[in-house]
Amino acid sequence: MKELQLKYGCNPNQKPSRIYMADGSDLPVTVLSGRPGYINFMDAFNGYQLVRDLKKATGLPAAASFKHVSPAGAAVGLPLTDTLKKIYFVDDMDDLSPLACAFVRARGADRMSSFGDFISLSDICDVSTAQVIKREVSDGVIAPGYTDEALAILKQKKKGNYVILQMDEAYRPAPIERRQIFGITFEQGRQELDINDEMFANIVTENKDLPAEALRDMKIAMITLKYTQSNSVCYVKDGQAIGVGAGQQSRVHCVRLAGQKADNWWKRQCPKVLDLPFVPGIHRADRDNAIDVYIGDEYEDVLRDGEWQKVFTRKPEPFTAEEKKEWIAKNQGVTLGSDAFFPFSDNIERAKKSGVQYVAEPGGSIRDDAVIDCCNKYGMVMAFTGIRLFHH
Repeated sequence: MKELQLKYGCNPNQKPSRIYMADGSDLPVTVLSGRPGYINFMDAFNGYQLVRDLKKATGLPAAASFKHVSPAGAAVGLPLTDTLKKIYFVDDMDDLSPLACAFVRARGADRMSSFGDFISLSDICDVSTAQVIKREVSDGVIAPGYTDEALAILKQKKKGNYVILQMDEAYRPAPIERRQIFGITFEQGRQELDINDEMFANIVTENKDLPAEALRDMKIAMITLKYTQSNSVCYVKDGQAIGVGAGQQSRVHCVRLAGQKADNWWKRQCPKVLDLPFVPGIHRADRDNAIDVYIGDEYEDVLRDGEWQKVFTRKPEPFTAEEKKEWIAKNQGVTLGSDAFFPFSDNIERAKKSGVQYVAEPGGSIRDDAVIDCCNKYGMVMAFTGIRLFHH
């Protein structure tokens, strides 16, 4: 197939719309189910590159959850703890495959943002992964292939209209890419930077102890940022993004936004939250929304008389500011990556509050010394990568 006509572009008034190969060759993607849209393909192709790079860098199956051309989550296929199984709502599922674990992590880190996402998988989708995907509200999935049983499971979603895309693993794009803005054509070399161990060799802090797990998480952070709308930062822990801050004009606002997401991920693991008494049969989205409000500053909205009865069997005690602060302080060993240099040390001060111990950023600011000093104050390990990763 050399081109695919789409219903419309980014918005219903933007017609006509299609995807095609400029050189007249066949498209490297096959539609197995559903009717994908313009933004679906943008998410799918960006997400597929991300998981492909994660697999190459770590040797592990990888998954990503994309919304509006930025990842809400990305992860590699490490086993899940009992606590993670519970906060990701898969504690009733046994023998999850490594690819399924990667998806569960990617989808579960920021469930509010991942609602209605487009999923990318690095490996052939197996039954275990398909069974987890079937539970979630999602627009579609892209993978290099599907087992027959997994494909049959996924085709049941959305009454047979779930978008399922298969990417040609052998496809390699041209080294030059082009796009148009306001009728003017832009041209640049593709972003083909290989993010590997050597990228983090320049450790500029007094503490130079970078464990293998932290090095892995640095690679995950920077690969995630490679496909995230700038300005962007990414908090990572135990092989998964736990907070992505995308598309902010101010870097410290990125750090705050992603830090809040990382804090929420951690707060969901607090016993007080794990033990919330939900009503039987509550929908997944309603449960996610209730948790998000309960752990936030506007918790009264879900504890108000007439409201708590809709989601809880009894009224929970508030999760107080003091309890939250005490719990968040227990989160340690987090990695923070940034797509460009930190211009001020306030970024590090905020990151510290969310348990950051390891930092990767390009360096090159006139205030690098102040940022390094702040890292040294907290005993952090920081690597200068020497290269910016803006993505637009």
